[in-house]
Amino acid sequence: MVVVAIMAIVMLTSIPFIRSGLHKEALGETVREVEEVCASARRKAILQGAMAEIVFRPRERTFQVAGGAAGPSDATPASLNATTAPPSNSGLSGRISDSLVVDMLDVNLTEYKESEEARVRFYPNGTSDELTLIIHNEKGQYFKIALEAVTGLPTFENYPSKFKLQ
Repeated sequence: MVVVAIMAIVMLTSIPFIRSGLHKEALGETVREVEEVCASARRKAILQGAMAEIVFRPRERTFQVAGGAAGPSDATPASLNATTAPPSNSGLSGRISDSLVVDMLDVNLTEYKESEEARVRFYPNGTSDELTLIIHNEKGQYFKIALEAVTGLPTFENYPSKFKLQ
């Protein structure tokens, strides 16, 4: 009985560690998904030689890659509209957790946080629109994701109080 009680205590104390290992933190997961989607859109534009986009839907808290074509003649506005969302964890779409607060979603210095849709374009030469996304969690951890327009590559900053909007 003593051995069973000791095993139960050890198991109970390990639950928080197991839980955190199995359930990724929402902030880290969202940042990883944004990074993957940006890389996918940039890669798609370069390899297919046609503009690709990331479509952010702030009200739905989703984002996904749209566009890209086999050739320049296929790059019509209709081909840039996303009709169905790619599967989760495919690197082509993501979701901002409900536990996170979006403080800023700027594309080319225009705020889209409250808009239906925001589009970030990636071009075949590797450049992109400028993007700034600032999110924070309930612990007060702020994270800034920015796309460098000249290279189309994301940069990340994590400062607890630097990005607080007052």
